[in-house]
Amino acid sequence: MLRTHTCGELRIGHVGQEVVLAGWVQRVRNKGGLVWVDLRDRYGLTQLIFEEGSTDKDLLDKAASLGREFVVQASGKVVERASKNDKLPTGDIEIKVDQLEILNSAKVPPFIIEDDTDGGDDLRMKYRYLDLRRNVVREKLQLRHRMMQETRRYMDGQDFIEVETPVLIKSTPEGARDFVVPSRVNPGEFYALPQSPQTFKQLLMVSGFDRYFQIVKCFRDEDLRADRQPEFTQIDCEMSFVSQEDILSTFEGLVRHLFRSVKGIELEEIKRMTYADAMKYYGNDKPDLRFDMKITELNDLAKGKGFSIFDQAELIVGICAKGAGEYTRKQLDELTDWVKRPQIGAKGLVYVRCNADGTFKSSVDKFYSNEDLKAWAEAMAAEPGDLLLVLSGEERSTRKQMSELRLKMGEDLGLRDRTVFKPLWVIDFPLLEWDEETQRFHAMHHPFTSPKKEDIPLLETDPGKVRANAYDLVINGVEIGGGSIRIHDRPTQQLMFKHLGFTDEEAQKQFGFLMEAFEYGAPPHGGIAFGFDRLCAIFGGSDSIRDYIAFPKNNSGRDVMIDSPSTISEEQLKELSIRVVIEPKS
Repeated sequence: MLRTHTCGELRIGHVGQEVVLAGWVQRVRNKGGLVWVDLRDRYGLTQLIFEEGSTDKDLLDKAASLGREFVVQASGKVVERASKNDKLPTGDIEIKVDQLEILNSAKVPPFIIEDDTDGGDDLRMKYRYLDLRRNVVREKLQLRHRMMQETRRYMDGQDFIEVETPVLIKSTPEGARDFVVPSRVNPGEFYALPQSPQTFKQLLMVSGFDRYFQIVKCFRDEDLRADRQPEFTQIDCEMSFVSQEDILSTFEGLVRHLFRSVKGIELEEIKRMTYADAMKYYGNDKPDLRFDMKITELNDLAKGKGFSIFDQAELIVGICAKGAGEYTRKQLDELTDWVKRPQIGAKGLVYVRCNADGTFKSSVDKFYSNEDLKAWAEAMAAEPGDLLLVLSGEERSTRKQMSELRLKMGEDLGLRDRTVFKPLWVIDFPLLEWDEETQRFHAMHHPFTSPKKEDIPLLETDPGKVRANAYDLVINGVEIGGGSIRIHDRPTQQLMFKHLGFTDEEAQKQFGFLMEAFEYGAPPHGGIAFGFDRLCAIFGGSDSIRDYIAFPKNNSGRDVMIDSPSTISEEQLKELSIRVVIEPKS
C-alpha cells in the first residue's frame, strides 16, 4: 500500500506516529516560509504542514509548487495543531511532512472540486469523473451502496433468491418504446433491451423458484425529466402462492427495514387508499400525505347561482389552505397566473378569504352571498384565517389542475418537509385505460396484470370499470414501486390480450412462449418492482435521481462525458446488414 492511513482516519491519539498518506491536493496556502496543504481522499481531509527551519528548502519549494488535484504521497509525523478546526474530524492534528512525492500532476480543473462548486450542470456532467470527487456527490453514491446492501440483506433473510435475467430480449409493443439492438448473425432481426424483466420473473415462478429478486438495469426510450433516465435500476421481485396481502406485507417489511437500517427511522403503519379515493381527494394516484388539504367537490353548493363558468362546468373543486387568508391581492394574482400557465391549463382561479370576524371576501361576491360562501367553508372544514381556492372545468383536467395547485400550496406554505416520510399503498387501480390516439384500451400496468375475479364479467360490458389486483407504493407524492397479482392461466391471459386489441396471431408471436409455459403448471404468483434510483433520492432528500447514478445521461439522453450516442462506421453497419437513412421529422 502507498499509505498507512486514510486522510479521514487520524486523530489526537495518533500524535507522535510516523505515517504515510496519499491523495489529492484540495488547496495550498503559501505564507512564504510556511506552507499548508489540504490532502483529500474519499475518507476525508488532513492538513499537511511544511515550515521553514524544520523543513528542507527543496521540500518547502516542492510543496509550494503543488497545484489543485495533484496526486501526492506524503510521509511525516502526526503533530497536534496549534489552531484546531472543529469542523473537521481530523481538525485536531496535522502532518509535519519530511518526504513528499508527486505521483501525478494535474491540469487546473474546470470547476472547483468542493461541496459549493462553481460548475454548472453541463460542465460537471462533461467532467463527471471530477464531479464524483466532491463530497456531496460521493455521499449520495455511498447512500446508494448502503441501500443496495441492506436490500440484499433483507431479501436473503426472507428466502428470496437473486437471479440474473437476460439483457438481450424480444421487443414488445406495450409500454414505452424499446431500445433495440441489431443482430449481426441474424440479419434484419433485433434484440430489445428490457424495460423490466417481467416475463422472465413470471417464468421463474413457473420454474418453481418461489421467491425471486434482482437489483437490475432496465431501459426505456422515453422523454426525460429530473426523475427519469433512459437506463435505470429496479429492485425487481416476484413470489408464488401468495395473495395481494402477502405481497404488501412482505414489501412493507422491506421499506421499514431500509428506513430503520439506513436512516434510523421507525415508520408508522403504512396507510392504504384506493385509486378512486386518491383521484377524488388528491387529484392524482400518488398523493403526498405530508399535509392534508384534501380536494372537496362543490358542484351541489356552487351551481345554479348565475355564475356561468361554474354552471357550465362538469366539476367544481376546492382546497382549503390553512392560515393563508392573509394572502395579498398580488399573491392571489400570481397564483391565478400560475394555474393559467400552459403546463397547468386552468382558465382561472376563484378565491375566498375566511375573515377573522366570520365574514368572507371572494372574487365572486357578485354571485354568492355570505351564507353561500359559509357553506363552501364548512364543506372544506375551513376556519377564520384560511384561504379557499376553487377551480372548475372538465372533470379529468380539473382534478389534475387542482392536484398541481395543492402541491404548490403545500410547497409555498412549507408543508412538504423533506425530513418527514409518509408512505402509502394505493390499491384497486383500473385494469385498463382508454387511449384517445389509438382509440382502444391499453393495460394501465402491463398485459399480465390480473383483474379482480368479481370484475371479469365487466370486460365484456364496461372494460373501463374493471379493477386490477394492482398496487403502488408512494412516498411523499413520489411513486416508488408498483406491482400486481399476475394472470397465471392461458384462458384468462388470452381474454386479456383480446381486450387489449391483440389478434391471436399477434399474441402468439409476442407472448407465445409465456402462454405455453402457463400450460405446464404455472402457480398463482405476483410481484412488485421498486424504482431504486427514486428510492435513493427520497432517502437523500433530492428531487433528481441524477446524482444517485454514477454516470447519468442529460435531458437529451446524452452522455456528454463520452459523447454518446454516436455514429458508427460504415464497416460496422455493413457487418450488421444495416443502411442508415435519416427521415426528416414531420
